[in-house]
Amino acid sequence: MKKTSMALAVLLALSACNTISGVGEDVSNGARTVQGWISG
Repeated sequence: MKKTSMALAVLLALSACNTISGVGEDVSNGARTVQGWISG
């Protein structure tokens, strides 16, 4: 279940970005979100 949620979060982050620089920002935001889920 966690793997599916993480994959979905990554896909949503990547689908939301419009530029190459936006990819890095979206991936970073996705990573922070997943870290928040793991930390509690």
